[in-house]
Amino acid sequence: MKDVFIIYNTCCFYEIVILNYFMSCTDCDVLLCSPDGNPIRTTEGYCVNADMALAGVKPEQIRSFIIPGGDISYINEASMHLFLQDLKQRNVLIAAICAGVNLLDDAGILRGIQSTHNMDLDIANDQHVITARANAYVDFAIETAKELDLFTDEEDLQETIAFWKYFKRA
Repeated sequence: MKDVFIIYNTCCFYEIVILNYFMSCTDCDVLLCSPDGNPIRTTEGYCVNADMALAGVKPEQIRSFIIPGGDISYINEASMHLFLQDLKQRNVLIAAICAGVNLLDDAGILRGIQSTHNMDLDIANDQHVITARANAYVDFAIETAKELDLFTDEEDLQETIAFWKYFKRA
């Protein structure tokens, strides 16, 4: 099963880089997909090559779908809404941060779900949908990794939290 990151022009790469690192360290099958398969330029100014166009990934192959913030007008369209609704019906983990949460709201994914849009939280995890505010990028990575069962045990989880969230030396 694939863990898909949607990347698009102006996406905030810092919001997803820690999660991507966790997935890379645990041999996840990560795909960076752009709407058309072409390289994108992040908010930070990086030029990032996509592995493929999002249309090339079959929804039944997706385990998780990750949406960073940025100017979502690049991806906030009816076809993306339908794609997200299909993933939700398939119980695929959908995780969005910052303006990526707006995309979920516009697609109707957040109806009846506790999220950072309807609660005063930095991060929420409800019904296989994770939402986070931009400042919660470390919590976003950890919560998504927990949901995907990437930690070997509780000690691994606690060491990860200590290092990434509280800057404790390993």
